[in-house]
Amino acid sequence: MTSDAMRNQKKRPTLRTIAQLSGLAVTTVSRALGDAPDISAETKQLVRKIAADLGYVPDRAGVRLRTGRTNVIALIVPMEEDALNMTSRFVSAIAGALSETRYHLVVVPEMPGQTLLDPVRYVVETRSADSVIFNRVQPQDPRVAYLLERGFPFASHGRSDWHADHAWFDYDNAGFGHRAMSYLAARGRRRIVLITPPLTQTYGREMRDSAAAVASQQGMVLVEPDGLTSDTARADIETTMRGVLSKHPRPDGVVVASPNAALAVIRAIRQADMAIGQHIDVFAKETFPILDVFSQDLKIEHEDVRKAGAFLARAVLHEISASGGSHMQHIDICAQTPASD
Repeated sequence: MTSDAMRNQKKRPTLRTIAQLSGLAVTTVSRALGDAPDISAETKQLVRKIAADLGYVPDRAGVRLRTGRTNVIALIVPMEEDALNMTSRFVSAIAGALSETRYHLVVVPEMPGQTLLDPVRYVVETRSADSVIFNRVQPQDPRVAYLLERGFPFASHGRSDWHADHAWFDYDNAGFGHRAMSYLAARGRRRIVLITPPLTQTYGREMRDSAAAVASQQGMVLVEPDGLTSDTARADIETTMRGVLSKHPRPDGVVVASPNAALAVIRAIRQADMAIGQHIDVFAKETFPILDVFSQDLKIEHEDVRKAGAFLARAVLHEISASGGSHMQHIDICAQTPASD
């Protein structure tokens, strides 16, 4: 190691520092860190090891000046007070998928009072990221329309009416509604409380429409309390469910689309002195394994948000590198068969 390299190690490491230690040209080091296809795997491994040992972090201003890119992916998520949501697993999966690339993740909160478009417009207009990921997609989502119009790379967790034209990952929510209602019908349940995502969002409509179709075919009655969705605060769901369960004829089944809402339903059922699996059945969807801790008698379907996050990370990288053409798209079918009967 030269004396110049030793001195450089005491400063913030740069591409030149890595070049001196590796014996490679600065341009080769830069291309190796950028995962250029013409650089050998051995050279990339050597350069990355030296960079990691030095604690090298690219100068984002320099990268942007040279390439026009920020090496940032922005994940836009709504602010949620309720701790039991999928965000942490989703973020972890995206960050993990990006960890072996030159990109890193920045989480942009969608603050109360903002429109859906506000945080997306901010990222695009300030060029603070090279691509965006967002969820809770609407059929005629203004974010999708805006980004398509501007040709800005993105991927969505959920589908819009223009899903053929962009990258997305989605869960089979229509299938969930069908499976849930079919299970309850087979159990002899006839009066079903349905708690879906908001119907302003594509997956809420898909779930509701498929559940309603089965109800019509099977002669079942759907009970849909006004204003109640799987995004409603747990305390409000519990209060509403207590009222629904106090009326006759009582519901004998519940379909619920989130673990938050399911926990509120469980509490309301117990307060009504009803037993799950005996007086009433509950078919629930969760994004992390928790519900069977509270009741072994639920029918549970698991949505793998880690798979969604990892896929969407790859999808936005593809959008950044691709010049038009195909988009990465995937619909996930029943990640886990319900285990309890």
